[in-house]
Amino acid sequence: MLEHSAFAAVGLTLKLAFLTSVLLMVLVTPLAWKLANWQHKLKPVFMSVLALPLVLPPTVLGFYLLVAFSPQSPVGEGWQWLTGHQLAFSFEGLVIGSFIYSLPFALQPLYSGFTQLDKRYVEVAHSLGFGKIETFFSIILPLCKAPFIVAFGLSFAHTIGEFGVVLMIGGNIPGETQVLSIALYEHVEALEYGQAHALSLGLLLFSFLLLTLLYRFNGKGGQGWSSISR
Repeated sequence: MLEHSAFAAVGLTLKLAFLTSVLLMVLVTPLAWKLANWQHKLKPVFMSVLALPLVLPPTVLGFYLLVAFSPQSPVGEGWQWLTGHQLAFSFEGLVIGSFIYSLPFALQPLYSGFTQLDKRYVEVAHSLGFGKIETFFSIILPLCKAPFIVAFGLSFAHTIGEFGVVLMIGGNIPGETQVLSIALYEHVEALEYGQAHALSLGLLLFSFLLLTLLYRFNGKGGQGWSSISR
């Protein structure tokens, strides 16, 4: 049986994954559109910076985020002045860190979908007097439905499985920053293998089912998406 703390970790993890994924969809969509229509010699450099979390060890990214979130840094000091509490070892810090760490998992499918989109549809919409927002919801979103769902699903799944980054910037505070991966690590350290097996099996089944659904939907959607690996 799972303890109450494990259920709290499940709820916190789902909340973190949902908020992170929604923020990524809102903020990364215009960035992906801009990049898909931007031709410049510095574009590969810019894309490399955004894709760094794919290859950078999570502990490295987590360390620099921890330094940035500390009360001694301008970011951490400004946050504490505005909110009255520190950014490091807080749920808000986890959301920001998860956003940065999962950004490529949202960006790559959207970028791929926007590059494959026939821009003549957009041009026709503009010629008919459609504004940018109306064109997005009436033309771009329906035509790129599969990349949006894949981007959200990958962002959600990736956030669920985070460990290194959330451990560095959030620590292990039950009910505040103790997500599933941290709770699992704690059970293993305490030699509580029964609880560790239960959490691990749940994460394994969830990841498998979500990826199966994404592959199935993407196959029906007709638009490919970039291969992404940790």
